[in-house]
Amino acid sequence: MRPLVLALSLTAVAFLVAGVTDIAYAQESSGGMSDGSKLLGAGIAFGVAAGGAGIGLGYVGSAGLAVISENPALQSKVFIFIGMVESIAIYGIVMMFIILGQ
Repeated sequence: MRPLVLALSLTAVAFLVAGVTDIAYAQESSGGMSDGSKLLGAGIAFGVAAGGAGIGLGYVGSAGLAVISENPALQSKVFIFIGMVESIAIYGIVMMFIILGQ
């Protein structure tokens, strides 16, 4: 619980320091997000997805090793579950590229 509170407080500080408001220029087209907002959103999207995948992989990996040590025939099923957890991080990367591509 403490790492989550620390991460949320650091995110709040990053919002205050970065100042995600747009700067008005005379020749800039209206509408759209600023580069700072895109980078911040992409970083949060990937960071949360990678952190969640890491926590999930810790639980699934430890349980998978226990299962494999008792019954080695279940190794392929354990790898499928580990791949499912890792797909969360891949979704975070995809969302990061979608946000940066806008």
